[in-house]
Amino acid sequence: MRYQLTELHKKEIEEARRKNRNKRVENRLLALSLRADGVRLKDISSRTGFAMCSVSLLIRKYCTEGIEAITGNHYGGNRRNMSFEEETALLERFQIEAEQGHMLDVKALEREYEKAVGHSISSGQIYRVLKRHGWRKVMPRSRHPKKASDEDIASSKKLKLESAN
Repeated sequence: MRYQLTELHKKEIEEARRKNRNKRVENRLLALSLRADGVRLKDISSRTGFAMCSVSLLIRKYCTEGIEAITGNHYGGNRRNMSFEEETALLERFQIEAEQGHMLDVKALEREYEKAVGHSISSGQIYRVLKRHGWRKVMPRSRHPKKASDEDIASSKKLKLESAN
C-alpha cells in the first residue's frame, strides 16, 4: 500500500521540525519532509542515511500512528523491577549480616529478590543492584603479595642445610 503525504501532513511535519531539538528526531522528520515534497525513497535514503526500507517504514508509521510516533520519546528510564527504596529495604537484612562479619550469599539474595518481584531474574541483575547501592566484592587474598616464590624458599632451605654442615 502506498502512503500519500498531503499538504496538511507537510505543514504538520514542518511545525514539528521547528519545535524539535533532538537530532535523531530531526533526521526522521527530514525524511518525512522530503517524501512530502515528492522526493524518491532512494534519494531520501542517501540524504538521511536511512535504508530505503526504513524510510518506507517511517512513512507508514507516520501515516498510521501520527506525528507523536515519530517525535515522541519511546525510551523510558528505570527499567528496574523495584525502586531504589524497595531495594534498600531488601538489602537491610543482608547489610546487618555483613556488618556482623558473615559472607553475603548472592544466591539467597537472588531468591529473596525473585520472591519480591514475582518472577525469575538473571544473576547479573543482583550484581547491578549491589553496585547501585555501593556494595563491593571483598575477598581475602589467597597469598601475601610479598611472599617469596616456592623456588626461593626451597633454595634458602638448601643454603641453611649446607651452612649447618
